[in-house]
Amino acid sequence: MRAARRKPKKKLNLLKIKLGTMDYRFLGVVLILLAFGLIMILSASSPVAYASSMTNHNSFYYFNKQLMWAVIGGVAMFFTSNYDYQNWKRWAKIIILGSFLLLIVVLIPGIGVVVNDARRWIQLGPINFQPSEVAKFGVVLFFAASLSKNYKVLKKFGGLLVYLAILGIFALVIMMEPHFSCTMLILSSAAIMLFVAGAEWKHILTLAVPGVIGIVGMVIAAPYRLKRVTTFLDPFKDIRGDGWQIVQSLYAIGSGGIFGAGIGQSRQKYLNIPEPQNDFIFAIVCEELGLVGAVIVIALFAFLIYRGIKIAMEAPDLFGTLLTVGIISLIAIQALVNIAVVTSSMPVTGMPLPFFSYGGTALAITMAEMGIVLNVSKHKKTIPEVVSK
Repeated sequence: MRAARRKPKKKLNLLKIKLGTMDYRFLGVVLILLAFGLIMILSASSPVAYASSMTNHNSFYYFNKQLMWAVIGGVAMFFTSNYDYQNWKRWAKIIILGSFLLLIVVLIPGIGVVVNDARRWIQLGPINFQPSEVAKFGVVLFFAASLSKNYKVLKKFGGLLVYLAILGIFALVIMMEPHFSCTMLILSSAAIMLFVAGAEWKHILTLAVPGVIGIVGMVIAAPYRLKRVTTFLDPFKDIRGDGWQIVQSLYAIGSGGIFGAGIGQSRQKYLNIPEPQNDFIFAIVCEELGLVGAVIVIALFAFLIYRGIKIAMEAPDLFGTLLTVGIISLIAIQALVNIAVVTSSMPVTGMPLPFFSYGGTALAITMAEMGIVLNVSKHKKTIPEVVSK
């Protein structure tokens, strides 16, 4: 009797890493948002640039500068997308320390540039550099690197307090500029990262009460912030004063209708909306492209966030997951808050719209961050498979 053939043993591969495949859908939506933002910068800023003597009445002034930063950001994205994201671990402490020192330097009179009663920029020749943009990435990177190694400490309340102390120090320095919106952005993104890393719900809820009290205290302590809240409740009450900006934004959105007035045809950008190329550029999008254009912009951001979450879930390690979650959180919170402000769904705060609002430092760093996410997407964790050996 012939011996039965032995069946080959099967081995369970618990983790397989697929290298070298970039998420081109994520890249595609980034490039579309960048191009869309540049077009809207050109349209929104032309009247303001032409009317200003500071720009030598050059209608393309803001567009040219934003285009320059877009090119710089593109180069940065190309580099970071090909730079192994694991290498960022070794830079985490240096970058967070460097960003903190820059936040201190910007507060020094004579170095920090004051614009609209806020000292947030450092003049580097013809370039205004904003340290808080580096601080956003610095905190995200440090938290990702640290939590990926020490996530177990989050099970204890004391371990969570260490990270909250770091956030508190950064919040204190940034509020000295002052920069309320940036402070809230960093705190919110870090809170999401802590939750993803395993922080207990009961600990987060315990800290939520003093956190809310602190935010309310910061609002009450600054009369202009409190005025923004009261104006939000009834912007038409002081239509020619504090309510002017939001009312003009609502006029722009309403006049856009379904299909908009057409690219370049906005009326509100002609000195009605202050600095329409900045935080209120979404109102110009609505006026020129209507509801259809607004929905497209929101859909693009939603798809970017969706792909980012998918990349985070497929990352082969906790560091890649947390780094991606932190970066995507920065984009998601900024987009959500900016659109909410422009549509008068929340009080006015200086939160820019990523890829759209004018700002060179923000655009270049955002593009570099997108490159990091793309690099993480090259290291994919696939579904466990059973293979014969």
